[in-house]
Amino acid sequence: MSSEVVLTEKIGYVLKLTMNRPEKFNALSRELQDGIKDALEEVKEDNAIRVIVLTGASRVRLKDGKEEVRHAFSAGWDLSEAGKKFPHNVTLPDYVAAYNKPIIAMVKGVALGGGCELAQACDFIYAAEVAVFGQPEIERGFLPGWGGTQRLPRRIGLSMAKRLIFTGEHISGKEAERIGLADQAVPLEKLEETVLDLAEKIAGKAPLAIKRIKSVMDKGIGVDLATGISLELEAIEYLKDTEDFREGVMAFLEKRTPLWKGK
Repeated sequence: MSSEVVLTEKIGYVLKLTMNRPEKFNALSRELQDGIKDALEEVKEDNAIRVIVLTGASRVRLKDGKEEVRHAFSAGWDLSEAGKKFPHNVTLPDYVAAYNKPIIAMVKGVALGGGCELAQACDFIYAAEVAVFGQPEIERGFLPGWGGTQRLPRRIGLSMAKRLIFTGEHISGKEAERIGLADQAVPLEKLEETVLDLAEKIAGKAPLAIKRIKSVMDKGIGVDLATGISLELEAIEYLKDTEDFREGVMAFLEKRTPLWKGK
């Protein structure tokens, strides 16, 4: 499953995907975008994978005889490919946002431009306190073109999103948590442990129910209440006939931990 630009690691029911272009701070080349999509597509219907953790590789180099580590989620689009025509029917953030399993962005370092937008498309953003977020497109005479003008206001409010996008300023992981961009910011050395704790907790729940809940909530947030309730009722009708629902009821009655099959 791993490729040169996307590394994969299975941890129980969790799949960790690592963007692996550290020398370019994981800039999102066409190859890297396709690699992420391919890795996600491969496990989309795999019941052995229930949660995805998306992160970026760190750059290690010698400086003044000492090892220097530069952390990155993604520095955004690879501007060396700016002249290439990319298909715009489904962007990578759109694909990630619509994915059928929970995705947690684990942001150790820079998440700028398209990298910040990719994180916004995930279900959760967990960051190191020293991480750096920003939408610097204005500095190139451009705008966030991967949903940033739409997802960012939904996360942090319209005026705060305008401030970040209009100025192109960078903020820390700690500030991102304060304004609601990151769900939680922790010391770098505790980040992976914190993310995996959440991922494993979610992975231990009924996978079919998690998929339906994610879909209903993501669709429901953009429609009126009555339509949202109808989506909820459709999900209930589907789930009540599943093996997992019957297992959940029996496990409750028998006072034991349920054994989910994803069926």
